[in-house]
Amino acid sequence: MMARPVDPVLQSMTDALMAGQCSDPFALLGRHRDHRQDIVRVFYPDAVEVHLMVEQASGQVLEKTMRRIDDRGLYSATLPRSARYRLRIRWADAWQDTHDPYSFGLLLGDMDLYLFSEGKHQQIDRMMGAIPMAVEGVNGVRFAVWAPNAKRVSVVGDFNIWDGRRHCMRLRHGSGVWELFIPGVHAGERYKYEIVSQDGHVLPAKADPYAKAAELPPANASVIAAPDDFVWHDAEWMSTRAARHASQAPISIYEIHAPSWRHPQHGNDIMTWEELGDVLIPYLQNLGFTHLELLPIAEYPYSGSWGYQPLSLYAPTVRHGSRAQFANFVDRCHQAGLGVIIDWVPAHFPADQHGLSQFDGTHLYEHADPQEGYHQDWHTLIYNYGRNEVCGFLAGSALHWLEQFHVDGLRVDAVASMLYRDYSRKEGEWRPNIHGGRENLEAVNFLRHLSETLEDLHPDTMLIAEESTSWPGVTAPARTGGLGFTYKWNMGWMHDTLRYMELDPLWRSYHANDITFGMIYAYSERFILPLSHDEVVHGKGSLLTKMPGDEWQKHANLRVLYALMWAYPGRKLLFMGGELAQPHEWNHEGELAWYRLWDGYGRGMHETVRSINTLYRSYPALHASDDEHEGFQWLVADDIANTVFAWLRQSPDARPVLVVSNMTPVPRMNYRIGVPWRGEWRELLNTDAAHLGGSNLGNHGQVYAEDIPAHGMPHSVELILPPLAVLYLSPAP
Repeated sequence: MMARPVDPVLQSMTDALMAGQCSDPFALLGRHRDHRQDIVRVFYPDAVEVHLMVEQASGQVLEKTMRRIDDRGLYSATLPRSARYRLRIRWADAWQDTHDPYSFGLLLGDMDLYLFSEGKHQQIDRMMGAIPMAVEGVNGVRFAVWAPNAKRVSVVGDFNIWDGRRHCMRLRHGSGVWELFIPGVHAGERYKYEIVSQDGHVLPAKADPYAKAAELPPANASVIAAPDDFVWHDAEWMSTRAARHASQAPISIYEIHAPSWRHPQHGNDIMTWEELGDVLIPYLQNLGFTHLELLPIAEYPYSGSWGYQPLSLYAPTVRHGSRAQFANFVDRCHQAGLGVIIDWVPAHFPADQHGLSQFDGTHLYEHADPQEGYHQDWHTLIYNYGRNEVCGFLAGSALHWLEQFHVDGLRVDAVASMLYRDYSRKEGEWRPNIHGGRENLEAVNFLRHLSETLEDLHPDTMLIAEESTSWPGVTAPARTGGLGFTYKWNMGWMHDTLRYMELDPLWRSYHANDITFGMIYAYSERFILPLSHDEVVHGKGSLLTKMPGDEWQKHANLRVLYALMWAYPGRKLLFMGGELAQPHEWNHEGELAWYRLWDGYGRGMHETVRSINTLYRSYPALHASDDEHEGFQWLVADDIANTVFAWLRQSPDARPVLVVSNMTPVPRMNYRIGVPWRGEWRELLNTDAAHLGGSNLGNHGQVYAEDIPAHGMPHSVELILPPLAVLYLSPAP
């Protein structure tokens, strides 16, 4: 047996290393001064022998066998103080030439660490995680992870047989960041972090919070991603994006759960990004949507969460392909004139052991107090927005999607659960803030900081809030006390309108307030009108099954719902399948009811959505003044006897659009409505048209306004109102 080191300090450090408890590996391993020369110590427990390759001043390389000073795998050799070196290792079946990970100095700059600790690092994705790079001319991967309360952190992976003693990391005191450069490691290799808590307990191996790629679930290792060097071809889109996202622009969003939109022809049950690009993009172009919105695509372990319980906020799910393939999908969307929004989840995360939960043996990313850190509805953990580093992690994720993938907007999920400490909690189950209130002041500060950061760095992108309460100023600038979102989902409109549409037409005359009430607050925020996935899951049925009446009436009512929505102030969002009049509730393991394209009613609904999208984009009156009172004018809001609504959509220097709806299955003949212009008014849309699935009752495509005042207007038109139908009319040019 080889003699052990006699230095008691060295012996203690060696024993700690062998036991997996070494908190400062650089104190033992690597290069150290020893009188007039240096000594190098390396740890390779499974090696047959290790050679030190010393680069001499003459350029020659001296190969020197290292002495095994501990039979557990510690080797030592001396070399001249100024000489460079590398290692040659003999394994049981091969030789390996490599560099010593412990020969490299500090990797992260002091300013990087300072900004990280302040939560203000704007390129944190280039600082943290696994970054392939060259250090001192040596290729490898730099690893960096935040674990301030850990006793020891190691990188483990296939490259070191998942041995946590082999690549212990260096702690940068003050920041809590651990770092290590491992030469010879390549993109595509799997890795995790092995963390020892302060009490010496080895935690379950953790995936990298900043990983840019991950294994296909249910496997859960992180994967070293190659540098993002995708060549973009969307310069035209990017140069016009600000105008496309302005409040005057038409924004019509198709919300999609990519795995269940459509199954491919071959054996796999999920389309790749390339396959989606081939089929989805032309489909949405034909339907006339301006944007698609993807349910969360940050890597998530449980498919049944639909992506709303992500664990790798910097990694596109590998279910559909690689990072480069997702970038190519976005690029193709942009070239086709289609924007891309992703759902983004900074409100909570799952408690999987390989994830963020008790990451370094303490409640690091989440609150320790379950009354603050545990989400009772979803059995998930709530981010601790009081930590700068957590806020920086989340903000860095947002920037990563916008910068590395040219994503056009983030729809922030569950904002209400972030804003209120008592969200979904009973009395006594929550902690008040420092003022005794229910507002989560730390989350508010985070959202304001996020919106200000995006406004400064990417003002042409959208930040959209799914916020279900009446919190004031969601879309007001953060600098004036608002939250700074670009748009907010109008959940009140959605609930009121669906409640009305679900009524038997016999009773609708008594509930006109459900249609009219929304105009009281329609301009309090910049709104998006959502008919989202939330309305067609958990036993709620599909939109079609919510509609009353027989099969004909159900489809007629659904066409009415869409036509009213597209004519109401606010941008539009429709969940996939709505355009097919999906007859059953959405199933994330299935696909859409594509057979409906060969059914008269389904084909008619598809054509209805295509028609109203075309009109919405073509007529500025339907979108350009969505946020201004002058853009909407009631004409008929109180016709209880006939259950008819009528309004004008208007915009400066644009022809108005008259919107009239008959909410009963009884045709209304010779119905007079006031209009501001005399002469010919053309029928732009009749949802009762035969090619849309209706009975084909209407006004033969046009009517003429007479000099008969009505509804406060100097002129009026006499209309035939088809049963359960909406008409759009506009003055002839």
